Amino acid sequence: MRDFQFPGRSPVRATEAMAATSHPLATLAAIDMLRSGGNAMDAAVCAAAVQAVVEPQSTGIGGDCFVLYCPKGQGEVIAFNGSGRAPGAATVDWYLDKGFDELPKQGPHAVTIPGAVDAWCRLLEDHGRKGIADALAPAIRYAQDGYVVHDRVAFDWEDPETDLSADEVATRIFLPGGKSPKAGDIHRQPELAETMRVIARKGRAGFYEGAVAEDIVGRLRALGGLHTLDDFAATKGDYRTAVSTSYRGFDIHQMPPNNQGLTALLMLNVLSGYELGKLDPDGAARLHFEIEAGRLAYQDRDAFFADQDHVDVPVKALLSGAYADRLRAAIDPERAMSDLPRLDLPGSDTVYISVVDRDRNAVSFINSTYYSFGSGVVGPKSGVVLQNRGSSFRLDPKHPNAIAPGKRPMHTIMPGMMTRNGRAVMPFGVMGGGYQPFGHVHLLTNMIDFGMDPQQAIDAARVFYNHDVVEAERSVRAETIEGLRRRGHQVVEPDHPLGGGQAVLIDWEKGTLTGASDPRKDGLALGY
Repeated sequence: MRDFQFPGRSPVRATEAMAATSHPLATLAAIDMLRSGGNAMDAAVCAAAVQAVVEPQSTGIGGDCFVLYCPKGQGEVIAFNGSGRAPGAATVDWYLDKGFDELPKQGPHAVTIPGAVDAWCRLLEDHGRKGIADALAPAIRYAQDGYVVHDRVAFDWEDPETDLSADEVATRIFLPGGKSPKAGDIHRQPELAETMRVIARKGRAGFYEGAVAEDIVGRLRALGGLHTLDDFAATKGDYRTAVSTSYRGFDIHQMPPNNQGLTALLMLNVLSGYELGKLDPDGAARLHFEIEAGRLAYQDRDAFFADQDHVDVPVKALLSGAYADRLRAAIDPERAMSDLPRLDLPGSDTVYISVVDRDRNAVSFINSTYYSFGSGVVGPKSGVVLQNRGSSFRLDPKHPNAIAPGKRPMHTIMPGMMTRNGRAVMPFGVMGGGYQPFGHVHLLTNMIDFGMDPQQAIDAARVFYNHDVVEAERSVRAETIEGLRRRGHQVVEPDHPLGGGQAVLIDWEKGTLTGASDPRKDGLALGY
């Protein structure tokens, strides 16, 4: 009898095009865009816009995005940084003089200028076939006419990290009747629908200038924020050079700092020195190496990563083979390290989108307002939920990630792209705040070292080192947990799923696409 293990869900297979997102309505919007003549970039922006409505706890036009793009699946991987900056008046001294000892997680001082809308418009202009009006049309319809709240969205909405009741506008829009919507309820956001119509007509100017910008800035300043209309008008994303490393013959690409993507590359460089494929993929030995590599890489993330327009980040040195050897030498296969700083890595609510079209344009796209419902500040007329990325800044003037005028904070959301011999193999991502480097590495090593297909690799049980404990999903085997404890790890079960991922694998020889989407979220992959 054949030995066949049925996965939690099957991968999706197609020939023409594929989209994978964390929400069914977003995946459908992407597919509709592709079938109506749009390309992968059009589909990704369209999906992100839909999720800005139907996953309001996770993302929105008041947030940021990062994108990796491989045109026609060949050549250079293009990186676009759509993350926002601190207001022009934001200095360390201003906050210290006002008695702050850290940046708050909620309220106006947590808000950086949103970069998503500028990024969407620029990416469509440079790489799309359709315009912003076409990309926003499904999202506008859902915001105006209503959408059904899905189960994972309802779960996150019910217990947000951000106190929605602290903001009267947020309460009115997102706590109808004084409580969060339940799964199966219909929710509407007519103010946001009108804001999106303005953007559809005017492009980026519809958000960063005029009535929408005045509404947002007026609200922030009324709450004590430093933001100005000039800060909004000056917002502009930019193209960057992706950072990359080679892992077992594959090239793995990430956004450079201010993004944390380099953390995953550091982990892969350390793990490349072990023969992981000879270990049990669900065993304690494999997971111990992953945990310890992560602890070392996150230490460097917190020490060095910041906006490279303001500070020098030693990217080349950190990615060197000699540095990986040095980190690896600190790992004991049988014992957890005991001399590293405590890791306190926040989670976040984010959406990640993977799209490949018939021309094999490959897009890896991520969009977020950071914590659930971001800062909790909402534009009263525009309905825009504002992110709280400013809370990632430091108030130590000597730290690379210290807040400064026009500076970008160290940023967690990270799209990934895998290539081989100059051709795209897989746009991929695993959302989840500080968890994301762990998620990227676990997905990639599941596939490369253990031969899993993308869906199996996403379904597989996860662990995460945070708050000085190992969070192990309940699907991690009991003997594996015991093996981790023997190595000195304190193991606990998390109170929420660890991350959520999507991926589209390109098989150039067969001419096929294989899509996968995380069962920890509401979404799915679809292709044709």
